[in-house]
Amino acid sequence: MANYYSAVQAAARLKVSRQTLYAYVSRGLLRSHAGESHRDRRYLIAEVNQLATRRSRARSPVRAARGALDWGMPVVESSICSIDAGRLYYRGKNVLSLIDTHSAEDVAALLWQCPKQEAFASVPPLSAKVSSGRSDPNTPKFLVSSFAMAGRYLPVDSWQAAGGRSARPLGDLVRIMAGCVVRARADAESLRQQCAAAWNLTPKNARLVEAALILCADHELNASSFTVRCIASTAASLHACLLGGLAALSGPRHGGITTRVETLWAEVGDAMNLEATLRARLERGDDLPGFGHPLYPDGDIRASAILESLPGRRQRWRPIARAVEQLTGQRPSLDFALVALRRHLQLTVGAAFGIFALGRSIGWIAHALEQRSRGTLIRPRAAYVGPPPEDLE
Repeated sequence: MANYYSAVQAAARLKVSRQTLYAYVSRGLLRSHAGESHRDRRYLIAEVNQLATRRSRARSPVRAARGALDWGMPVVESSICSIDAGRLYYRGKNVLSLIDTHSAEDVAALLWQCPKQEAFASVPPLSAKVSSGRSDPNTPKFLVSSFAMAGRYLPVDSWQAAGGRSARPLGDLVRIMAGCVVRARADAESLRQQCAAAWNLTPKNARLVEAALILCADHELNASSFTVRCIASTAASLHACLLGGLAALSGPRHGGITTRVETLWAEVGDAMNLEATLRARLERGDDLPGFGHPLYPDGDIRASAILESLPGRRQRWRPIARAVEQLTGQRPSLDFALVALRRHLQLTVGAAFGIFALGRSIGWIAHALEQRSRGTLIRPRAAYVGPPPEDLE
């Protein structure tokens, strides 16, 4: 044990909190190793010292800004979610155990730190089905516009926290999101029941969707959750926070990857020579969306949990995943798994993004609440790299 620091010693050496230490591990900046028990983690002294040296040298504002914003050093401390040694935890609980024992509402209550009965105590204040105007119902834009229009039916401050509490049950917002996803009235049913009714799912298939919602609920400081925190720091309403998160999620480098996976699947699904078709994509400069994740070098555990739960040994996703791994060494990510689930359930195109957004809305609320509790405005400085100001010598 002489070559290792304990978690307390490593955090002290780096002059950070233990939460930030765990975030370093999740971003691949530091490796943790098993200790004397399954709960103990230890860290090689040499690696901790090397990271400490790198941090002390990274004093250039430009280098620091670039490194922090591109899978670099953590910029916000949070007690919501952690990724450690290829595992995902919600408030310290392994997400793979949660999908076996918890409902989506249970997980929401865990992340929001409030009783489930309080969080889901009423029917959302929407009397009619929310329409999205002329948006294509098979694109992320449809869901963004639907949820934006839902705001027309809501008082602006419906979920504005007062004295640390929300004016309305927090679950109403998630139920409204569910109504937009399944294109039906928001009601008091559970998320699993709403999806089952709208999509005509068997109880077993409804449970598959609920497990996916839980796996999507949060994933540390991704682009959409950081957007939510920035909006929350301005004291905007929770509806505004979720709308901002949804807009960020719709981008083709975030949750919108599901749309690109659908396109990839449509191209290679009927190919006689799958590997040759994939290689041709790579040779012409196209990527293979839905594979690989920087935080999971051994494979995205969320994707594995979804894919391995799909019944049948002749699932079409298997040969595609096998061929991509042979070509690139990359395994399926959450986005690919959601599309595989969507296809297995024979839902309409676009439902994969809807499941992602509905699940992630739970985490967005948790991030908004946590940021509000800080009472500070997120306002970083820019590292200016343009021409020198002309009136300065």
